[in-house]
Amino acid sequence: MIVGLPSISVGRVLKGAASGVAICLLATACGGDEEPEPKRVVAAQQCDDTLSREAAHALETVLKTKTFDDAPTGGLERTVDALVADYDRGQRRSPTRRLCRASPATSSDAITIAFHLYRETELARGDRVASLHPYAMGVEALSGPKRARLFVRCTSPRLQESDKRPAPVMGELNFIRSDLPDTASVREAHLTILHSVTLAVVRKLGCENDAGLDAKPVFRPGNETG
Repeated sequence: MIVGLPSISVGRVLKGAASGVAICLLATACGGDEEPEPKRVVAAQQCDDTLSREAAHALETVLKTKTFDDAPTGGLERTVDALVADYDRGQRRSPTRRLCRASPATSSDAITIAFHLYRETELARGDRVASLHPYAMGVEALSGPKRARLFVRCTSPRLQESDKRPAPVMGELNFIRSDLPDTASVREAHLTILHSVTLAVVRKLGCENDAGLDAKPVFRPGNETG
């Protein structure tokens, strides 16, 4: 017995230890045997849950699958934080910030979506861009069988002095190894996906009036020249 400490019976000590072991066995955290997170393999879970029902269906259609590689999370917040930091640093054309990559579980095809602050010179302004067709969405939208672009301007409390100088934000979708034809349905599917992710970005940024985007994509052809 240790001098100065109250006497504790061996039976009480063993009983307490046994109770602790039982509790620990019931709590998965004790043994480090936590249940693994369920895999995020359906279309609606891709791109950090930013896809609307229509966009998720469009993703399944263009990638010809209903099962995807496990989708990581955190891309939306990471991308938005980077855009805010780039704007605060006064960058006119910021680095490209990839938000997500969606890929079928059974092939190496993939769609990536990324964002950056754009320069005004990046706008087509009605000029032809190879394999892209203009649409009247946001400041400007372009879409084709392999990629799509959507330009918006954002005024937000998160972006200092954006009430005087709105942040020019561009979202871009790229389809790696696309073999899709250049049809209106393909172009609109790509814009549906990109519009949904861009809408999530501008809402996370707190852009006034959703940076001019409608709640759902509206496919009005832009003016083509040449």
